[in-house]
Amino acid sequence: MTIGVPKEIKTEEYRVGMTPAGVEQLAKRGHQTIVQVGAGIGSGFTDEEYRNAGAILTDDVETIYQTSDMIVKVKEPLPEEYPLLRENQVVFTFLHLAPNRELTNVLMEKKVIAIGYETVEEKGRLPLLEPMSEIAGRMAPIMGGYFLSRPQGGEGVLLGGASGVLPANVLVLGGGMVGMNAARTAAGLGSNVVVMDIKPQTLRFLEETKPPNVSTMISSPYNIQTLLPSVDLVVGAVLIAGARTPSLITRDMLHFMKKGSLIVDVSIDQGGCVETSRPTTHENPVFAVEGIMHYCVTNMPGAYPRTSTLALTNATFPFVVELADQGWKEACRKHKALAKGVNTAEGHITCKAVAEAHGFSYLSINNLLE
Repeated sequence: MTIGVPKEIKTEEYRVGMTPAGVEQLAKRGHQTIVQVGAGIGSGFTDEEYRNAGAILTDDVETIYQTSDMIVKVKEPLPEEYPLLRENQVVFTFLHLAPNRELTNVLMEKKVIAIGYETVEEKGRLPLLEPMSEIAGRMAPIMGGYFLSRPQGGEGVLLGGASGVLPANVLVLGGGMVGMNAARTAAGLGSNVVVMDIKPQTLRFLEETKPPNVSTMISSPYNIQTLLPSVDLVVGAVLIAGARTPSLITRDMLHFMKKGSLIVDVSIDQGGCVETSRPTTHENPVFAVEGIMHYCVTNMPGAYPRTSTLALTNATFPFVVELADQGWKEACRKHKALAKGVNTAEGHITCKAVAEAHGFSYLSINNLLE
């Protein structure tokens, strides 16, 4: 199989879909990898390293898409890349289609085999999303602490407080991978943290493993509204696999928050868990609504590309090998986790949550694998 690795074009995105080590392993298995010139520079991988590993280097992205059976990326295709996609081409990347009707339509019309990292599911886990969730969770209090500073428009509260001064109060919405890591990082910085989740078993696990300055609470509109007046930083860490994220904080609820307090909506890739959230970039990461700062960068781990690329490709590469060795249908027949990652195939939406988000018809992937 020929595998293409284009350079990411999303604003301030420095990750890359494959490392030179991956290229070398694929070459040993008889596969050819075409890498766009400069694709790995942001993550610390030179063109020479890819060339020495056996890749073909080209600066012509059209050639990569035209000659590759599978495209391995990090972020979803952007409008500039839509014309390059072609029928029966496998695109293996983060997709986040629930809030993106335009891309969903393009993938269906072009009959692309679109496999989303975020919907590959194995025994209730999302193994390809977890590494990035871990990093985004750890980043959230760091970014939050920075943008709470007065020069950045925040209320001027230091997360850890000071001698004789109380620390900041942090509310984490969601106790999954993002939430757990956000809570531990915020606690490590000295904050008082409350984690909310709708699942008692999740909160029970957190109770058994949490630092002493972390508390847990069942998530409900009433409980959220009760805590908001005392909160300095909210971390939105809600995820429903493949689906659009529900809004847990409405515009009206912002009036309960202190002016200059901050929301870091890590859920923004799937639409955000705050009604007033909208996607931002590392270039322009924050905006204010009703005096409340919002940080809604859609590719947070891209700010730390070396760590993120290595963590991501550690998880994705075994699936890349399966797809290359066996083709997408056979790989999905053998690995149900991978089959669950297929969002569109042969002109159909094969992810139920995406179909429901857009009101489109849904076809089980099993019908295409028979």
